[in-house]
Amino acid sequence: MRTKAAPWLFAAPAIVFFVLFLVLPIGYTIYLSFRGFHIEGGGAFGRRVEAFVGLDNYHATLTDAEFLAGFGRVLLYGIVSIPTVLGLALLFALLLDTPRVRARGFARTAIFLPYAVPGVIASLMWGFLYLPSTSPINYLAERLHAGPLDFFSEPVLYFSLANIALWSGVGFNMIIIYTSLRAIPSTVYEAARLDGASEVQIAWRIKIPLVAPALVLTGLFSVIGTLQLYNEPATVRPMTSTISRSWSPLMEIYEEAFAGDNLGGAAASSVVLALGILVISLLLLRFLQRRTFGGNA
Repeated sequence: MRTKAAPWLFAAPAIVFFVLFLVLPIGYTIYLSFRGFHIEGGGAFGRRVEAFVGLDNYHATLTDAEFLAGFGRVLLYGIVSIPTVLGLALLFALLLDTPRVRARGFARTAIFLPYAVPGVIASLMWGFLYLPSTSPINYLAERLHAGPLDFFSEPVLYFSLANIALWSGVGFNMIIIYTSLRAIPSTVYEAARLDGASEVQIAWRIKIPLVAPALVLTGLFSVIGTLQLYNEPATVRPMTSTISRSWSPLMEIYEEAFAGDNLGGAAASSVVLALGILVISLLLLRFLQRRTFGGNA
């Protein structure tokens, strides 16, 4: 009995935290998504009563033009940010993995260090760098008669927000790819060099194909993070009128829950967003596995 119970006892703390902080919140969110408020009694004496509303909240979410437009804006942001972040992360990882690179430890730490800066602080810092009144970039542009520059105008706004994502995303993804590169046996590279392969050929024909699983993982994380975009636009929103309160789906959910006092609608929108992320992640993972590992994946 002790032998059978021991694994469950060791796993019990993790199971308890998993249920308390994941299963129960998800269950309560789904419950709230079927609830809503209506006025009971009418007139001056009407009461606001919570009741079961069926699929009304989901219908309102799926027909909300602003909520759907938020997905379009996030899609444009992802087209700019995801390839840039992953491309730079792969480039830095390959450069750090070359045999003659100097100060490898310092460079690795310097590239990863911005990831330790909270996203809100990074967004505030870049927001002030974008503001015409405080931006040194604008100051130099005006002195060169090339300004002022408006970093919050469309479509420049998407590049400005993507630049904030570079601040932390590159270092995090670079560490994942670099760790995968270090796991490749050095004998593979030695054999390629004996065959006359250059470092560029080794990187393109050996390293990149062998770290494909790491690229799939970082790509999936980037897509999920893009669909959950909130910190960057919400932090710089007070600095510009270009970003509305419902610019991204998560911002719309926040406004609906706390500004509109519509927890049922916000819960339904959260469920729709979560299901959308799940479906997109599964489809993308399946597609990348087939392209990377062949038809038997």
